Amino acid sequence: MHREPPKFPCKLETELDRLSSLPAHVIDQILSQLPIRDAVRTSVLSKKWRYKWATVPHLVFDNHCVSTSSQDQTFIKNKLVNIVDHVLLLHNGPILKFKLSHRDLLGVSDIDRWILYMSRSCVKEFILEIWKGQRYKVPSSLFLCQNLIHLELFNCLLKPPSTFKGFRNLKSLDLQHITLSQDVFENLISSSPTLERLTLMNFDGFTHLNIDAPNLQFFDIGGVFDDVTFENTFHLALVSIGLYVNGKNDQAMGPGNSCKLLRFFVHLPHIRRLEIQSYFLKYLAIGNVPSRLPRPCVDLNYLSIRINFNDLEENLAALCLLRSSPNLQELEMLARPEETGIGVLTNFWEVDHWTSLFSQLRMVKIVGISGIRSELEFIKFVLSNSPVLETMTIKPASLEGGWDLIKELLRFRRASARAEIIYLDPQLQ
Repeated sequence: MHREPPKFPCKLETELDRLSSLPAHVIDQILSQLPIRDAVRTSVLSKKWRYKWATVPHLVFDNHCVSTSSQDQTFIKNKLVNIVDHVLLLHNGPILKFKLSHRDLLGVSDIDRWILYMSRSCVKEFILEIWKGQRYKVPSSLFLCQNLIHLELFNCLLKPPSTFKGFRNLKSLDLQHITLSQDVFENLISSSPTLERLTLMNFDGFTHLNIDAPNLQFFDIGGVFDDVTFENTFHLALVSIGLYVNGKNDQAMGPGNSCKLLRFFVHLPHIRRLEIQSYFLKYLAIGNVPSRLPRPCVDLNYLSIRINFNDLEENLAALCLLRSSPNLQELEMLARPEETGIGVLTNFWEVDHWTSLFSQLRMVKIVGISGIRSELEFIKFVLSNSPVLETMTIKPASLEGGWDLIKELLRFRRASARAEIIYLDPQLQ
């Protein structure tokens, strides 16, 4: 009697059985790490996986979700719209995150439908990035999403309805290439009482940044504006601010505002990290700059300043900040190369400005210098007043005069015996 050899499951069947036997929370974790296109494809693995993707709470539609060799933007746009419609139609369960960001995405009317759909869900994180075309006017239905914790918009126009009372649960707001009015901006910030992080980049429609946010901890801004004031921001710890135009420091003062620098720091008692970018130091130098702030920034341990070393007002503002930061541990000075040849400032940093040392300063980085006297005086000043300095990294604007600069630096007296000067090739990124 002929006996059939025993049948062993093939390797593929074994692997599929293993996939089917995975716990539900493990499957959810796997799906959450996949692009939406690949998550949908898992339907073919087994019955257990067939519609499992339809319960994924995080939906991301980006460049990875459309695979095509076509360069026809209309074709790509239609395919993207079909994918989003298909996923939303079959999705079953809460949507906690919705991100729409594709390089060929225009502000099409289909987005209005999707936002309306999200407003009926419990979406907590909404990200919309329109990479092409004119500003997309966000529909009023977005302002019904009262469960939002994170909102991120790129290339959009915001005009909330008169009934909008703010996002009561919003913790993070990121607005870039955005248009909104002065009133809308101020109401949006002040009516979001739980806001902790605020990013503003390249905005228009308003020029006065009045920040009233009692729980704000992080503020990053870059753009063109006339004024910035803080109110009720006593928890704000990390600030990065860049003014993209070279404003004149003979600007007329508002009533009662004799110094921008003083007004800027009144409501920042616990700031830990400050980045002054582009021309914002010139703004802070407007008015009568004091020798030091009335109340020192005792928590400030990192300071980055972009500066024209030949501008007296900017140097005075920088000196005031340095004097007012007794616990500074890391300092970065970025020279504005387009201005290094304007005017000549001498002996500013050679004068005895100091009544106490950089007692905590350990790391210094100086970038974009050309070897002019005011820059060398500043380097000498820091080296001679930093007893615990460990490294000073210097990256000039060009190779010209590099060796002479190194020889000059090596002659400077150092208060710290451990201080090491590191010279970086300006051609290195």
